[in-house]
Amino acid sequence: MQVPSQQSDVIAAIATAPGRGGIGVVRVSGPDLAGFAQTLTGRSPKPRHASLANFLDAHTQAIDQGLLLYFPAPHSYTGEDVIELQGHGGPVVMQMLLARCVELGARIAEPGEFTRRAFLNERLDLAQAEGVADLIDATTSAAARSAVRSLSGRFSGEIHTWRDKLVDLRMLVEATLDFPEEEVDFLEAARAIPRLEALGVELQSILVRAKQGSLLRRGLQVVLAGQPNVGKSSLLNQLSGEDRAIVTDVAGTTRDVLREAIQIEGIPLHIIDTAGLRTTEDVVEKIGIERSWQEIAGADVILRMVDAGVGITDADHQIDARLPAGVPVIWVFNKIDRNGESPRKDALEGGTGVWLSAKQGSGVELLRQTLLQIAGWESHGEDVYLARERHLIALREAAEHVSLALQLVKQLDLLAEELRLAQEAVNTITGEFGADDLLGVIFSRFCIGK
Repeated sequence: MQVPSQQSDVIAAIATAPGRGGIGVVRVSGPDLAGFAQTLTGRSPKPRHASLANFLDAHTQAIDQGLLLYFPAPHSYTGEDVIELQGHGGPVVMQMLLARCVELGARIAEPGEFTRRAFLNERLDLAQAEGVADLIDATTSAAARSAVRSLSGRFSGEIHTWRDKLVDLRMLVEATLDFPEEEVDFLEAARAIPRLEALGVELQSILVRAKQGSLLRRGLQVVLAGQPNVGKSSLLNQLSGEDRAIVTDVAGTTRDVLREAIQIEGIPLHIIDTAGLRTTEDVVEKIGIERSWQEIAGADVILRMVDAGVGITDADHQIDARLPAGVPVIWVFNKIDRNGESPRKDALEGGTGVWLSAKQGSGVELLRQTLLQIAGWESHGEDVYLARERHLIALREAAEHVSLALQLVKQLDLLAEELRLAQEAVNTITGEFGADDLLGVIFSRFCIGK
């Protein structure tokens, strides 16, 4: 279903990152831009060719010299006429070029407006459009590859294939509703129940891989928590591969939150080192401890650190009583080098235990693999899509309706309704039936110039 763009105005934006660079790009999109380019450069643009040109001000004086590219509609990123001005990447030059475009009738583009127009003009579906933003924001190579798969339409294609099978089944059910007097059992003859069961299995497979993609996209918030001087800062340094935190034998050395971004097998992890949790009269340390509890409250995984030589103490029990419910906990028994223990992992009540030496690095790889397991990461090769939370919600809703449909196969009117609701849920992923307010939220989070 085509959704025509409601905007016929010309938009312009600097499409390259702020700051100095060898090249800067100003992008313009709108109707009939050949004349716009003629005025700006003094020459008629040749479609889909890079031409050396002077970019002229209102007095035909050169603002800059660079390449002019002209993409006539509909064969452009937005589906409209698009011109790109590739000049020298100085901030002042870029601002002067943008100001000149505004003088010629363009307005400054809103965040994500180029991609929004591409969606409205059916150059991209909604999942592909989100793939553009996710590719720009990717923090690991694995996330970037998954974003490219979404941008290329592989995620959308799988959703469309599943939906088409569902539509075929809906047509069969609707036909049966229209002709109840027929003696032939249409549903049984067409193997409707096995087909519906197969749809449920396929949808679960998509959902599992989408969950993995969501993990690639957002990463994990991992918080180191424990009493002072149990080795939290040493472990942060081991995980990050550099001396990011100050390490001493003095309790309370870390007084504020330290953050480090790392990756394990392409999964982004945001490691947060916190102040040692204890009762103190030091005003500065108190502030650091309070911030530590705030970080613990927002954790995806808590690395609950203990001195292996001391074990779990009454003070540890007091800390555990304040930990947020439902957050996975990995008990890290540190300093095993002092008593000659070997690294190991064991199941503990309420979590998993890993014995290691942060000082020597032994057992740290075991901890990395445990983190991946706790996160639910499984390698799916090239089948992972960089899904967003709204995609997961839609897939879960569709799976729930398919499950209910299997329970209602003898009540055809209710069966038909559940199948319709399942289709509506997956349609929101690619944007066939996307509400305007949903589109506004999605595209407002894009960068300017995209």
